[in-house]
Amino acid sequence: MGESRRGPLKSAVPSNVVSPVRRCSRTACGRPAVATLTYVYADSTAVLGPLATYAEPHCYDLCAEHSERLTAPRGWEVVRLLDGSAPARPSGDDLEALANAVREAARPQERAAGAGGGGRSADPMEVARRGHLRVLRSPDN
Repeated sequence: MGESRRGPLKSAVPSNVVSPVRRCSRTACGRPAVATLTYVYADSTAVLGPLATYAEPHCYDLCAEHSERLTAPRGWEVVRLLDGSAPARPSGDDLEALANAVREAARPQERAAGAGGGGRSADPMEVARRGHLRVLRSPDN
């Protein structure tokens, strides 16, 4: 009778196949994952950032080696998000990308001011939109 009161989890045979550590999604790579790769198909962009809090079905976890060697298809852009622990290494491309983002964010405000505010009302924190991406004003301003 003692065995009949045991639940199915207690009587299950423990398995060493499943590991609590997330592993690299690349075939035949068993190294621990350190980054998460997400594809934004609408923008032809591959976003590589810090390891996500939990595994998502349409994201790929990559080890350090595979995340460093990541390339995107021709015509696609790779965006690498830094995780606070990695040292920042600014480049000329970073400065140019920042300048382009500032110019892009300034354009919709000029058009809205010229139209006399006849457009749809938006979030007061929203500065600009590009597709599904939004540029938000800092709450301090």
